[in-house]
Amino acid sequence: MRAKLSYAVTAAVLVFYFVLVGSRGVMLIQSGTLLTVTFGVAVLILPVIGLWFLWKNTQFVRKANQLAAELDAEGGLPVDELKRSPGGRIDRDSADEVFAERKAETEAAPDDWRSWFRLAIAYHDARDTPRARKAMQRAIALHDGRPVQV
Repeated sequence: MRAKLSYAVTAAVLVFYFVLVGSRGVMLIQSGTLLTVTFGVAVLILPVIGLWFLWKNTQFVRKANQLAAELDAEGGLPVDELKRSPGGRIDRDSADEVFAERKAETEAAPDDWRSWFRLAIAYHDARDTPRARKAMQRAIALHDGRPVQV
């Protein structure tokens, strides 16, 4: 719940920022000179890109949460079996062991979104966020029946 609240607050702050920046861009365009119109258009591009990124990220998180809920209902969520330091940090060797298991599971069933979901979690635990995101995107695509991009 805390993560959802944090995400909502961050998204609201970003939207406020985009509106503020967008209004400045409109003001520059309304000035009417070539230079201010050019800057105004450039300033308006930033909130458009930001809103697109926020939308895509929100959709990704929503779909990943739906998959997690479905997998949880099936009893298929991976159990946290990682060793941790006294401070709570994940032991790298432990994460690597679990990752090897998840990778083998995914290689055995490459068309199963569940194995890709669990692999995404293993990548995340191994602190490989880009690959975790790609594995989760693949899980979402397989779940939705969309063609998977390699």
